[in-house]
Amino acid sequence: MLRICALHRLPHAVIGRGFNSIVRDDGLAGVALRLSRFRGLGVRPGGFVRSESGASHQQITRFCQTLGLAGLEFGAGIPGTVGGWITMNAGIGHREVKDVVCELEVMSPTGRRIRHLGRQLLRFSYRALRGLAPGSVILSALFKVRISTRAEVKAEVDRLLAERASRQPLDLPSCGSVFKNPPGGFAGQLIEAAGLKGERIGGAQISTTHANFIVNSGGATASDVISLIAKARALVHCRTGIVLEPEVKILGRGA
Repeated sequence: MLRICALHRLPHAVIGRGFNSIVRDDGLAGVALRLSRFRGLGVRPGGFVRSESGASHQQITRFCQTLGLAGLEFGAGIPGTVGGWITMNAGIGHREVKDVVCELEVMSPTGRRIRHLGRQLLRFSYRALRGLAPGSVILSALFKVRISTRAEVKAEVDRLLAERASRQPLDLPSCGSVFKNPPGGFAGQLIEAAGLKGERIGGAQISTTHANFIVNSGGATASDVISLIAKARALVHCRTGIVLEPEVKILGRGA
């Protein structure tokens, strides 16, 4: 598919399962690539797990739990796929993907070259992986794990899932965390302090559970969500001087 896109000069976007993304109401121009069939998981000698990029958090945590392999529990409940985790350097505060990934298998934007990039070549930052050519596709990742027991891994996974359920609005659709946390602070606290918890535009609402989530309370359009993002960003900046940086990716015509 990448070769076809390159041949016909079609833009393409890799969206995984679409979490932490908003597609504008007019849609995408070009081709959207989903890697949902690339879900293979395996163990490699030396204490490694290889995961194809379409594997979900549920698949990889269950796989490790079954084998008693520790180190990736922090991914429990993080939506999306391994490819998205890596692209966003997903994490839970004290632990991120950069702490466990050892190698990536990456296809070039034209589909003509596959490279294996060791950890020393990967440039991770807060909620980002930098340095890959735009349009590159992550095919798989090698993660470092350690031997544990099924019971210990399950206990940690259950603890993290319970903590996530107590703090996040998992009962309604959302695009995930909207803003990155600014240095020394929390986006949700700033939005709540600005009086925007529960604020609505159309069917989109700033969650009453966690203000850094915008939920679809019924019939929300992408424009509703984007307008609410802009409102929160403007009011927080007006009150504090802090410019919140979106974590969610806005895709599509006019993006």
